[in-house]
Amino acid sequence: MITRRLALSGIASLALPGIGVAQDRFPSRPIRIINPYGPGGASDIISRLVADQMRELLGQPVIVENRPGAGGLIAAEVVARAQPDGHTIMIGNTTTNVLTPLTFRGRPPVDVFIDMAAITRMADLPAVFAVTKDFGPRTMREVIDYAKRHPGDVKYPTPGVATYAHFDMELLAKRNGVEFTHLPMPRGAAPILSALMRNDAQFITLNPAALRPVLESGAVLPIAVTSHERMPEFPNVPTMAEAGFPGIGSISWVAMFAPQGLPPAATTALHRSITQALRAEAVLTSFRRQIITAAPSSTPDDAKTWLMADVAYWRRLIAETGIELAD
Repeated sequence: MITRRLALSGIASLALPGIGVAQDRFPSRPIRIINPYGPGGASDIISRLVADQMRELLGQPVIVENRPGAGGLIAAEVVARAQPDGHTIMIGNTTTNVLTPLTFRGRPPVDVFIDMAAITRMADLPAVFAVTKDFGPRTMREVIDYAKRHPGDVKYPTPGVATYAHFDMELLAKRNGVEFTHLPMPRGAAPILSALMRNDAQFITLNPAALRPVLESGAVLPIAVTSHERMPEFPNVPTMAEAGFPGIGSISWVAMFAPQGLPPAATTALHRSITQALRAEAVLTSFRRQIITAAPSSTPDDAKTWLMADVAYWRRLIAETGIELAD
């Protein structure tokens, strides 16, 4: 009897490490990627492309949930208050994870700089400045000249107040002594495209992935690009520097974030699966069509260092423009 009890005890002790491994395995259930925008925009495109690859790499469903509104704070709150085990993460960008928290007037529901951590940078998205086909100006200088003659008549839509597009337009207006009218539209790309198609707005800056339908149809015409060099897709369109407006226009980014305090194993698994996804041919092919550049961080620590530098850059532009996000 004693021998039998010892044998059973030995089997139990051998089994315990296996149970612990099973419980600690990541992921152990479906992963949710919270997207702070509606369907159709660049973040939505990128999150769904990457989710498909992560699903195969991790062996668990990876579900994208759209939670638009409040400059990304709705999505950020969902993720920051989730269990810090890596099963709820957020695809964020320049606006949601830098500009909104820096410009929010009052106390936000979560502090993304404290409550969330960057897992990896994912992609860079240069933007285009563009005009509708029925709007007279065809160059950046002509837009400025028109705005000087017609204060406030030039309307531009953006994904919302304190987005990078809002900053770029206000910086352009401020440095050139003109006034534009801002039309914030935080519910995804569709309302923005509709406003341009109806000519309710005449001028825009946004990434080509979001503007692709109206660019391809000719309803909107690119007149400058924010990339450092001309884009192969628009070889006849000057850079902002070439157009005479150096230092204006953003190359926005998309990155993956998680609640602060993730176990190292989950952080490593997420970083590895996302960066591998960004190297998949299906993803790179789609990125090329959308004019998106994959830009993964080599490690999560590198992602944190990069983010701190970007925060410092935007603090300077916020001081210049004075843009605030009302609570």
